[in-house]
Formats: sequence, structure tokens, C-alpha cells
Amino acid sequence: MTDYCVTLESAWIVKDVKSLDDAIGIAISEAGKRLNPSAKFVEIENGYIQCPFCENDLNCALVVANTALVGLSLAMKVFNAESPEHARRIAKSVVGRALGNIPLSVTDVQEI
Repeated sequence: MTDYCVTLESAWIVKDVKSLDDAIGIAISEAGKRLNPSAKFVEIENGYIQCPFCENDLNCALVVANTALVGLSLAMKVFNAESPEHARRIAKSVVGRALGNIPLSVTDVQEI
């Protein structure tokens, strides 16, 4: 049995925002509220993507017509998993149960 750190990517929609910074703050806050009672051990950060031209990190958020789509990065430690795939399934189950209908995808699994 091994311990893993599983990183998930989530897409969060925020309505009635004026700026990108507000949208990111609201998305992190709302995700934290949903995760707090049952999965408060999940670390939430703003997601980043890499620019295909200059390879710098860019915010994973977009605001159009006062509605934002924010990409969040959710990291969770999974203890005593049988394999990386098992850790992946555990993390998606725990976080998915807390967040409900928010789309999730696994971006990274590292042994710790």
C-alpha cells in the first residue's frame, strides 16, 4: 500500500462578476464551501495552462458577459492506495461526491 498525491482539474462557472480576479476568488470560495464539511483536506488553487508560444503560465479563467469559467486545481493526498489508478478513483469519488455536478478530470498522480 502506497500514498499518493492526486491533482484534479475542475471547471467552475461564476455568474455576475466584473473582473477576472473576482471570478477566481469567488470560484475558490464556493469550492471551499462545498468541500469543507466532508473533504476539507483538499487543497484548492487557481488552475494554470501553458502558453503554446512563450510557454509561460496563464490563468485558467475567462470572463465574458459578466460570466466566468474558472479552472481550479484540487490536490488531495490519498493514503494506502493499491495503485495509482486506485488513488485516482478514490480522489475522484471523494471530491466528486462533495462537489456534485462539477466536471472533474485527473491531471497528475504522484507517489509520496
